[in-house]
Amino acid sequence: QVHLVESGGGSVQAGGSLKLSCAVSTHAYDSYCMAWFRQTSGNKRVPVRAIDKYGHTSGPDSTKGRFEISKNDAENTLYLEMNNLKPDDTGLYLCAIDGPLVCGERNSIYASEYTYWGQGTQVTVSS
Repeated sequence: QVHLVESGGGSVQAGGSLKLSCAVSTHAYDSYCMAWFRQTSGNKRVPVRAIDKYGHTSGPDSTKGRFEISKNDAENTLYLEMNNLKPDDTGLYLCAIDGPLVCGERNSIYASEYTYWGQGTQVTVSS
């Protein structure tokens, strides 16, 4: 079975920072894109950042320059470092693996393309 466990969420004021982690139980999908999504109050999964097996990253302009996705293959862990957080960043952050071989650019990162998901970690940003 594949398990993904997120951690690192919390409540911060606008302008603050958080670093999320996602522990993955298998190396079987290292060749495919991995990504972070934010689930909104309406249960929509909005792309945050994605990373391919070469370390190339992509994501919407709203997170570019503020959020950085990275991974440690030896530790089987996916990270999301978030800086200059804004109230609009509030949501349940989910990591996902077994995406496409080539990650989409900007907003072309679709939740439907990812197979395995964690339960999420809540991020709340107050103004």
